Amino acid sequence: MSINEISDLSQATLSARVQSLLAEAIQAPAEMVTPELAFGDLPQWDSLGHMEVILKLEDEFGVAIDADLIAQLISIPEICRFLKDNGNVQ
Repeated sequence: MSINEISDLSQATLSARVQSLLAEAIQAPAEMVTPELAFGDLPQWDSLGHMEVILKLEDEFGVAIDADLIAQLISIPEICRFLKDNGNVQ
């Protein structure tokens, strides 16, 4: 997904996409991945799971996430905020 495509997504749609991606990355049932989910809320979202999330975010949204940001992107709202700030999502 390109930055321009990210900018066309609504906040609710972006959150749903991130939830789906996160569920896939940590291999958790989709119904357990809520919009407020944060690192450590599920056993699958541990440090290894978090790296899977980061890799999938980079692949799916075409963003580069540097080492300093990895530790900050620890919740779905934070991830969405990052994508919005870096993709001009409305």
